[in-house]
Amino acid sequence: MVIEQRAILDERATASYAHLFQALADPTRLSIVQHLAAGEHRVRDLVEHLGLAQSTVSKHVGFLLECGLAAMRPEGRSTWYSLSDPARLRGLIAAAEEVLDGAGTQAVLCTHLRRPHDHRDTETENN
Repeated sequence: MVIEQRAILDERATASYAHLFQALADPTRLSIVQHLAAGEHRVRDLVEHLGLAQSTVSKHVGFLLECGLAAMRPEGRSTWYSLSDPARLRGLIAAAEEVLDGAGTQAVLCTHLRRPHDHRDTETENN
């Protein structure tokens, strides 16, 4: 497969891939990406959708901007945020869904990757 060969042959790409997946590994950022995949949002719209503090949403949107995954467009006193490359990021999310479908419960049971604040998952499993 071409992708596998390129990934193996180009070791410099490994760090770039790791940074991309790290940027998407946070549940809040991934939720923001999913909302932005539906279209432009302001921070206040994301706050309403996600039920999080404005400062938290702003921090994560800033991270996505810094990583090049999101773009901003000022309009009057508002700033609208969107995905920098919607088609490719939607494709990446679709590919992740396919991988998860294939992995079944193994991905859910991969507890060593959980961070301390991911207690919601363990609460769900224990109920």
